[in-house]
Amino acid sequence: MADVNFVRAAPVGASPLFLREAEIRRGIELLYFGYTNMVKGADARLAELGLGRAHHRALYFIARRPGMPVGDLLDLLNITKQSLSRVLADLQMRELVAQTVGTRDRRQRMLRLTPAGIALETELFECLRDGVTRAYGHAGQAAVSGFWTVLTGLIPPGDRPLIEALQVAE
Repeated sequence: MADVNFVRAAPVGASPLFLREAEIRRGIELLYFGYTNMVKGADARLAELGLGRAHHRALYFIARRPGMPVGDLLDLLNITKQSLSRVLADLQMRELVAQTVGTRDRRQRMLRLTPAGIALETELFECLRDGVTRAYGHAGQAAVSGFWTVLTGLIPPGDRPLIEALQVAE
């Protein structure tokens, strides 16, 4: 039943006047509501554990790049050092993240998920994957490519290499 409502609610296409304020506002609203609904299941699981979205984002990006230096995670999350320090302390205390000293630079702190961290990140990803997979399937490849183009356009050009570095051959 939810799929039927989803299909009816999905817009057929953007207006030819897509640069007008009303159309831009519609896009912003869709981003807000889409994101909120996408993370709802993951947020509920995180709340059960006393964790929040910053913890989730850290787990996600560490999973994407095991062995990542703390400085790279700081750049990806775009939060203060103090905030990241609190998030990492929580994750390490719960034995979800392990930190080691860099091999080339002993000042670097390298991050990886523990087996428990991998299990939690996988569980949280599954909460996101189902909704995104369904939406992608309804939209089709061309729409997904266009969506990615729009989202990439929202990222400042100087920050795009951070995102590109996460892409791995699968």
